[in-house]
Amino acid sequence: MRVIEVLQEASLRVYNNVKHLAGTEESGGDFGRGAGGDISRKIDIVAEKTVLDYLKEIKFDCTVLGEECGRVELSKNPKGFIIMDAIDGSTNAVRGIPFFCCSLAFATDNKLSSITDSVVMDLSNGEMYHAIKGKGAFLNGKRIHANEKKHFYFVVGLDMSGISQDSLQQLAPIISASNHIRHFGAVALELAIFARGLVDVFVDLRDKLRITDVAAGYLIALEAGGYIIDKSGKFLDSDLSYKSRISFIAAANKEFLDDIVKKLKIR
Repeated sequence: MRVIEVLQEASLRVYNNVKHLAGTEESGGDFGRGAGGDISRKIDIVAEKTVLDYLKEIKFDCTVLGEECGRVELSKNPKGFIIMDAIDGSTNAVRGIPFFCCSLAFATDNKLSSITDSVVMDLSNGEMYHAIKGKGAFLNGKRIHANEKKHFYFVVGLDMSGISQDSLQQLAPIISASNHIRHFGAVALELAIFARGLVDVFVDLRDKLRITDVAAGYLIALEAGGYIIDKSGKFLDSDLSYKSRISFIAAANKEFLDDIVKKLKIR
């Protein structure tokens, strides 16, 4: 079985196991803090167990890096890493806000840039995004592309939750110049809708994102033709450590990227 097929089947199983939980009292609870630092909810635990049980069932040789479970060695000779946020957008899921997903990526090495396969499953409607390095990005099997033309309605995804005053001041030129600003609460799915051309630019300068938040959406956005850089203007990359915290700027095309870099005064 190909790696992408493993990720797709795992995410489909998560969808089937948690779709009845979203928005219910049963989905919540406090199961302590996961490896990523956030409070684990029942829906998180169910989703992660679904993925881990499936990987064990098929004896997939890997090391899992999970948002809740942390590092789980499933083989003495792993082929690589499964980077898992089984429920990205847990608050949305518990509240019943229909924007949360299962985010799974496979990396051959301890680097974000070594990701070869990724899947983002929209758990509110069952839509599946996937990408294979060098082969493009897809939604339900159909090729998708980041926005290649500048629309009159310029849409910017911008996460400002808990942002510092200095970073907020840096973002002021973007905020004032944007026709529409959006933040939905699940980074992997936000990068996926960016990849299909619904959002033109996505910016997060908070230095708070973990690898598990970004990994799957990162490859999908790149394979859809998008540009992703860090806050210093370099191509986004990182090790896969839980201690790593990421900021990034994603732009659908070079024109948008140049405009955002200029507004943020990145050299």
